[in-house]
Parts: sequence; structure tokens; C-alpha cells
Amino acid sequence: MTIIEKIIANHSKFDKVKPGDIVDIEIDARAARDFGGPNVVKHIENNNLTIDDVNKTLFTFDTNPTGSDQKYAQNQQFIRMFARKHGIKVYDIDNGIGTHTLMSEGYSYPGSTALTTDSHANILGAIGAFGQGMGDKDIAAAFNSGKVWFKVPKSVKINLNGKRPEGVTAKDIVLNLLHEFGANSLLSYSVEIYGEEVDKFTLDERITISSMGTEMGTIIVLFTPNKEVMDFCEAATGRELQPVIADEDAAYEKVFEIDLSKFVPMVSLPGKPHDTVNIIEAKKVKIDSAFVGSCTNGRMEDMIAVAKVLEGRKVAPGVVLKIVPSTNEIWNRCLDEGLMKIFKDAGALVSNAGCAGCAAGQVGQNGPGEITISTGNRNFPGKQGKGKVYLSSPATAEASAVAGYITTFDDIPDEPAEFTVQYDEEKEKRVSDDAKQHEPKLTSVEGRVWFIKEDNIDTDMIFHNRYLTITDINEMGQYTFDNLEGYEDFAKKARPGDIVVTGKNFGSGSSRQQAVDCFKSLGVQAILAESFGAIYERNAINAAFPIMTYNDIENLKLEDGDKIVVNFETGAITNLKNSKTIQGEKFSEVQLEIYQNGGLF
Repeated sequence: MTIIEKIIANHSKFDKVKPGDIVDIEIDARAARDFGGPNVVKHIENNNLTIDDVNKTLFTFDTNPTGSDQKYAQNQQFIRMFARKHGIKVYDIDNGIGTHTLMSEGYSYPGSTALTTDSHANILGAIGAFGQGMGDKDIAAAFNSGKVWFKVPKSVKINLNGKRPEGVTAKDIVLNLLHEFGANSLLSYSVEIYGEEVDKFTLDERITISSMGTEMGTIIVLFTPNKEVMDFCEAATGRELQPVIADEDAAYEKVFEIDLSKFVPMVSLPGKPHDTVNIIEAKKVKIDSAFVGSCTNGRMEDMIAVAKVLEGRKVAPGVVLKIVPSTNEIWNRCLDEGLMKIFKDAGALVSNAGCAGCAAGQVGQNGPGEITISTGNRNFPGKQGKGKVYLSSPATAEASAVAGYITTFDDIPDEPAEFTVQYDEEKEKRVSDDAKQHEPKLTSVEGRVWFIKEDNIDTDMIFHNRYLTITDINEMGQYTFDNLEGYEDFAKKARPGDIVVTGKNFGSGSSRQQAVDCFKSLGVQAILAESFGAIYERNAINAAFPIMTYNDIENLKLEDGDKIVVNFETGAITNLKNSKTIQGEKFSEVQLEIYQNGGLF
């Protein structure tokens, strides 16, 4: 049998298995992350399931280790409460990437099995273990029964022949393999890699290569453990271990002979991890940012490689460098061994351990038009932000950060490339002329009333801070009042032309402009209140959004749904249902001028 077949057989009721067999497998480590974990908990609670073995069950918080996103923070606390109730271990936001934790904490070891809600769980092939990422239903089932069903995959053997060229890193090796096999040639295969040079690969190098098995479409990329790997795993587990080794007469679907000596430093072009080219083809591409981290390249050897490039150098002007170690242990080693000082002296931003740029919850994202060189495993459009992402080794990423453009660590220029300012005088003039053209606005409006009889409605009730990254006014309206009790569905029911009437101190709180613009997005014509928060009042006036204060609204005998007319020049407010009128505070000369101008600008 092959390695994968032996591991599966050892964890099933069968002495032998073959490709295509579907068997129940005992799972040695059952993990869920802050991503996917909440749904695992819900499946368990909604189906009244029990936990099979808390000693084999754990949660890892690695996709948002800063706890900076409110929804993630909510999910993390939801998991913590469940874990406390059942006595399940939580590796919290101070820990790092969960798949690395499985190895360093001894949950996974050569020949073992593990599941987690991480598509890169097959990284465990680096230590000769079986790891799989699965959906929340599968993980909940594993928490409950300790087993899952699995189809035994076909196996492929890759022999890497020849000497490893100088300057070719583990990341370059896996990018060369992606160039050879693409994203689907090895789809659903278990891959074993062999060779004289392969036997010398360090644990960190094996982790890099196995991690990107996902991008090659494989079930897993497996290495036969060498002495370094065995020593590491025995220290982590505290016991003597035996590796699982393929039989000499194991049957492989395919065997590939690959010449390692011909491998070159490579990068993946933006959009597809398998769209790899010799780095020469991408050299001199100007970059805005560089990122080092992820489960693929956040190990100690990666940090050392980065420090060697950065020591005595500075990040190029205008380039942002972000470094994220994969585990807290590695973070601390960087601190103890002086690497953190090198990083900071060079101008890098260093975050606490975690998944980083691969997950939306941490540093490593980029914006529209931004070009990033990254050590991550994926560069799908939108995965790391709205910009373009090249994938490379840590040394290449750092050399590029210092140079200001994509280059290799042996070809860093004495002077970095800098950004040049491009000024289009004709375009600026057209924009300026367009801004001066606007139609006069009505100084009297009529609309249906939303009568909200509450004081102190703050900006978090109007437009919650979890939406602050939204800058397109067309997207803002849908979130209006969704944090105001009783009015969570306001945005769905509001109609263009509506007018909001409310109490004292409307818009107190933060300075966010979105709390004004969300009403403009919905087509709300005006807001009347007894008083406004000072910053909110300025924001509304400057945005040409009509607001007006009043003193005696009760005299209007106003009810929800009534129609009123508001005159901004006179301050008159009339209820069309009963013809009653009160006096509001008319627009000042400044407010009226800005309103007619279409805004402060």
C-alpha cells in the first residue's frame, strides 16, 4: 500500500484498502477555527450531539487573531462559551495558525489523521500525516462520533532527481511544480514526493510545499519523515513514534520523473497560483506593498531569510512591508533572536501570529490598483484585496520590498525605485469645470414621515461601525438604522422622498460621514430633530443634506405616515393631514448657500 492507503487502513476496520473504497476513518485530531467554528457549534447544539473525546477536540482562532472585527469577535466568544461548557481546549487569538498548532502541540504526528475547517489542513503531509479540510457538517460529525467517511484516493509518486540549484527555495520548488502540473493535473490524487535532495528538506520547507498541494488540486502532498521531522514530532508528543512508509511494491496511478536541477526562482502572476513564470519575466514590476506570512511561509526559516535581506537596509519609499509569523512561538523567537529589531528598523509592520493576508481579518490586504508581492498560497482576484498579487518566496518578497520592484535577493539595487507623480492638467480642469455645474435645488419639500420618538440616536444606531469600510454611497443605504431597535428593517421599507422626524441629540457619537450619506443613498429628503449632535450637524450641512431643528413638534399632531411640507427658507413645517404648521429654524445664509451649491465643494 501507499502512505495514504496505510494511514487510512490503520484508522479503519480494514487491514487493507484500495483506491475507490469508501471507509469510516477514526480521526485523531478534530479541530475547528473561528472561521467555520460557529456553524460547527450550531450543528452540534441544534442536533443535540455530544462530544466524543474532548482530548482530541480543539478550536483554533487564526483567521482573525486581532479580534478586530466585531462579527469575528462575536463568533469567537460564542465558541469560547461552548468550549467552556464542554471542556474543549481553545487556542485563542494569541496562538497562531491552527494547522501549525496541530503539529507543534502534538495533536498530529506521522501516521495520524486530522480534520479542521481549513482547506490547507493537508499541510500535515509535511510530517507524513493525513490532514483534510472539511465543511462544518463534517467537522461537527467528527466532534460527535470521532469518525468521518472518506473515499480512498489514487496515489501518484513524484521523483525529484538531480541537485537543487543554489538560490532555489522551497517556495520556488512548489511554484515550479505548479508550473509543471497546473491546478488540476493532480486533482484528487494523494501525492508522495521522493528524491535524494528531498530527504534533506527541512520541516519548514516541507510545510511550504505541502501547504500548496491545495493549489495543485491534490488531496495531500506527503513526505516520508526524516530524522529532523521525527525528532520534532517526538518532542511535541512526548513519546516514541514510527513513521508510515509506503511498501516497495505499492501501486501508483502515475510516476513522474522531474529534474530538480532545472528549477528556477519563480513567481505566480496575479490571479492564478498556477500561472507561474521564471522571475526574470516579472522583474522590474513596480510594487506598492509586500507581505510575508501565511501557513505557507510564516515559519522561522522564512523569518530568518527575511532578516538576512533586510538587515542594514530600508524598505523602499512608498512601499508597505507587512510581516506575520505563523505561530506565537515563532513570533517570540523573532523577538528573542533580534529579528524583530531588524524588521522594525527596516520599516516593516509586524503583526501578531495568524493567517494574515489569506484571511480578511488581518494585515496583508490591498486596495484597488495596488500591486503586492506575497508569500501566501493564493492570489485569486479579491482573495487578498482589490489589487493585484504576485506570489513568491520570502527572500524574493523582501528583496522586492527593498528595491521597490520585483527582483531577486542577489540583485537588489543600490538605490530603490520611487513612485513618480503623474499630473493630468486637462483632466483636472475638466473635473473642476464639471463640479461648477449644478441645478438649483428646491427650497421646499414634501414627503411621508417616519416619526421616531427617541432621543440620543447615535451614529452607531444610524450606521454601525462594522460598515465603516464602505465608501460607496450607493452601498450605504441598506444599512441605515439596522442597529436601532425597532427600526432594523428601515432600509427595506423607506421610500425616496421620505422625511425622518425624531427627538433630541440626533447623530451624537462619532464623526462618520456615512451616518449622513446613508440617508442620501436611500433618497430620504430631510431629517427634523429637536437638536443634532454638533459634528453630525456640520456633516449634514456640508453634504447639502437638509436638516432642521424645531421646538414644538407636538403641535403638529404628527403620526407615522403623515405627509408634511418643509420650507427651508422660512422654516415652516406643515402637516398636510390637518394643515397645522409649526416654525422650525430656517436655513442660515451659510447652510442655504452650501445646500444650493450641492455641497461644501
